[in-house]
Amino acid sequence: MCKCDFSAPFLFPFLSTSFLSISSPFCSGSRSSKTFKPKKNIPEGSHQYELLKHAEATLGSGNLRMAVMLPEGEDLNEWVAVNTVDFFNQINMLYGTITDFCTEESCPVMSAGPKYEYHWADGTNIKKPIKCSAPKYIDYLMTWVQDQLDDETLFPSKIGVPFPKNFMSVAKTILKRLFRVYAHIYHQHFDPVIQLQEEAHLNTSFKHFIFFVQEFNLIDRRELAPLQELIEKLTSKDR
Repeated sequence: MCKCDFSAPFLFPFLSTSFLSISSPFCSGSRSSKTFKPKKNIPEGSHQYELLKHAEATLGSGNLRMAVMLPEGEDLNEWVAVNTVDFFNQINMLYGTITDFCTEESCPVMSAGPKYEYHWADGTNIKKPIKCSAPKYIDYLMTWVQDQLDDETLFPSKIGVPFPKNFMSVAKTILKRLFRVYAHIYHQHFDPVIQLQEEAHLNTSFKHFIFFVQEFNLIDRRELAPLQELIEKLTSKDR
């Protein structure tokens, strides 16, 4: 049975699979600067830039639960916007490191293990969900996210410009879709990640992402099922 979500890719849920061991210390490392899509920059001098700097400073403490909390006196929409841009950039770089391993031949469908498969639809350019390879799906996904982040009516960067009423709904869809890239990397490309010595970076980035979406209830638990066991391992020590 498929779960139909007409505004998003289709998800085919079954039972969750067993998962992998974790290495977790916060790591900035000397990683490849290759990105899959151009990095989305927040304008220097803007309030969102200051929020991003605040987030980076609190992340440096190593306490991810504290780092994701809404800073006192700040607007929730703006905090979600800043972090959504940051997660896009993180995933963009993580996927950029393994694109040589994620090909039409190695990943003819977009999946997260044998039990989950995603079909792409954005509701605008592609209205009927299509089955496609993982690299094609992720290209569609990241291009779509980039378009949302670049839309000033959705993600205003100027002080005093209000967020639209549907902002949180759009942000939730973005984060739900970005999760699928993490899920694909973990299930299909974790061996190359280890070879590239990127596992600590991947685990810390994903842990940060999960703490954030849990803090503000941004992704339905059912959507997280492909990595549920990993999520429990990553978060159990911080409860």
